[in-house]
This record gives sequence, structure tokens and C-alpha cells, in this order.
Amino acid sequence: MLCLRKPFVSIAFILCCVVLVFHPAKAAETTADASYAANNYGRIKLINENDWYVSDDDRHYTQGGRLSYLSGRITPNGFWDQSFLSLERVFPIFGGEPHKRKYSLMFGQNLYTPENTLRVNPSTRDRPYAAWLYTGASLLQETTHPSHNTLENVEVQAGVVGRWALGDVTQNDYHQFINVEPSLGWQNQLHNEPGVVLTYERKWRFQQPLYGNLAIDIIPELGASAGNIMTYGEGGALVRFGQNLGADYGPSRIRPGPSGTDWFDSEQLNGNLGWYIFAGAQGRAVGRNIFLDGNSFESSPSVNKKPFVADFTVGASLFWADVARLDLALVERTKEFDGQRGSHLDRFGGINLTVLFW
Repeated sequence: MLCLRKPFVSIAFILCCVVLVFHPAKAAETTADASYAANNYGRIKLINENDWYVSDDDRHYTQGGRLSYLSGRITPNGFWDQSFLSLERVFPIFGGEPHKRKYSLMFGQNLYTPENTLRVNPSTRDRPYAAWLYTGASLLQETTHPSHNTLENVEVQAGVVGRWALGDVTQNDYHQFINVEPSLGWQNQLHNEPGVVLTYERKWRFQQPLYGNLAIDIIPELGASAGNIMTYGEGGALVRFGQNLGADYGPSRIRPGPSGTDWFDSEQLNGNLGWYIFAGAQGRAVGRNIFLDGNSFESSPSVNKKPFVADFTVGASLFWADVARLDLALVERTKEFDGQRGSHLDRFGGINLTVLFW
């Protein structure tokens, strides 16, 4: 098992290098239009999801870590806006006015293990050892409508599964550091395989003011992901109650799962304090899941996946302007493969920390 103290130094260093490469271009384009100055700062976010936070289990989706950078608002016809315009010419997305656009860069790692991690030769009836090490980018557009707002997200993740994903190094080195028994079956993990996941999703935010700055909203979502790592269609909804709900669409989550994305719009804040509690669900029709189906082009450990999976989530978010933010979430996931043991759903917690980046 891993917890928040898990070292993210290498991940942070790599992503920060990427951010520093692109940050000067962003600054140059935004200074050309002073009207964007109020929303010109980026944000750094660290997400850690782990079953250790909310249960004694150390199995299945046991750990996910992601570091991401959300840009400031993109200047129309600027460098980053060309990606939106190119997609808009090919696909019927990113239309409508008025809108705001941002991009997000990310780097992360997910770990998956069977229930019994003390067996050198894991059971063939349990999910295999696997890790996913990836980087990616998102194009995010919010569009204002008379009765609601929409958020569109086009995302690509590219990385590797197998020993190159360093799952055994991450888990067992940390287990040694905290004096916990190592997981013994990593030599039987999935084989090395490059992978990609392309995702498109749209969210609708319908907000009802209550009293003062308090409000309630509902955020339905539809989307699909395709690639040799994961292919699925999804639908769900999130309900929130709190203050300054217009700044985002819910807390970020590591895919797959009900995520509000990295989007945050400080121009929508009414006062600096923002908070809300939330509850939601997402259902997925799964066509492929490499972490259950096994490698795409060669024989590997695998189990029979279930075609329909659902996540249920509750939690709370607290933020002060766009300077700092904390999100806490509890997630329960239905069984993902035939023969999955346990009378209760898989359960894990998530902690997000976000800070302003100049």
C-alpha cells in the first residue's frame, strides 16, 4: 500500500520541465490582450488516490498519482488556440459563443495488483499485476448558454504498460521504506506495451441559486474513450451544494472515473472563499481494459472483465480564490471482473492539492 508521502519528486520534476517550456509562450500571448490578465495564471495540481485512505484493502486499483498543470485563459487565435480551431474544423465540437478555453498538461502513474500480494505466482483467477505510466494533454472549453454552461474536454494520454511503467519499483521501494511486506508477484505483470487513450466528454452545469452566494447544481456528463489501454463509453452526473460553484465542474479524478477535470475559472468567483459538498455516479460500458484483458498483441495474465462498471463518489472541496485548494473524495467501484472476491465494493480515497502557478 502507498500513501500521500509516496515520493513524487521525479514526476514533479518532469512535468515542471514541460510546463516551463510552454509557459513563456502562454505569457507572451496573454500579455498581448490585457483583458485576459485577471485569468492569466496557471495552476499546479497533485492528485493521489489510494485504497489505504479508506480501507484495509491493498488490492485491484491500489494507487494512482497524477501531477497536472492548468493554463490560464487562452487568447483567441493564439498559439494554443490553433489546436482548438483545427479540431473544430474536423469534428462538430468546440462550437458556440461566448466561450473560454484552457489547456492542461499531465503526468501520472496507476498501479493494479491482485488481492493476495504475498504470492510469488498470483492466482490466474485474480486480476494481474499492472502499471500505467503516462503523460498527456487536454483541451478544455467552457461555453455559456442562456440556461446553463457546458464544458468540453478533448484529452490524449500516451504511455506504457509493463516493467517500463516502474510499478514494482514504485510500490516495493516504498513498502521497504515504511517497513511493509513487499508485493511478490510483480515479475508476472503485464508485458511492456506502448499505449494511448483518446477521450472526448461533455458536461452540462445547471445551477440554482439559493441564498446569498449559496447554490445547488447538477452536472450531467457523457463521453467516450478509445485506445489499446482502455475503450469505454460513459455517462453520469454530479450534484453539488455550496459556495462559488461556478468556478469549476467538480474535483479532478484519475481516469476512469467521474471527474470535474482540471478546469477552474477565477473570473466566476464571488468573494475569495469557495466550498462545496458533492455526490455523484458514473456508469461505463467497457469494450477494453488492458489491466483486465491483458496485453494486446501477446499472451499475458488476464481475467474476464465485466462489461458494465459503475463508480459512486462523495466528498468535499475547499478553496481560497485561485491560490490554494483541497479536495477530498471517497469512491466505491462495482466489481470489474468475473470471480472477483469480496462482499463489498472496491473502495478508495482521493486527495487533491492545488496551488497557483505564476
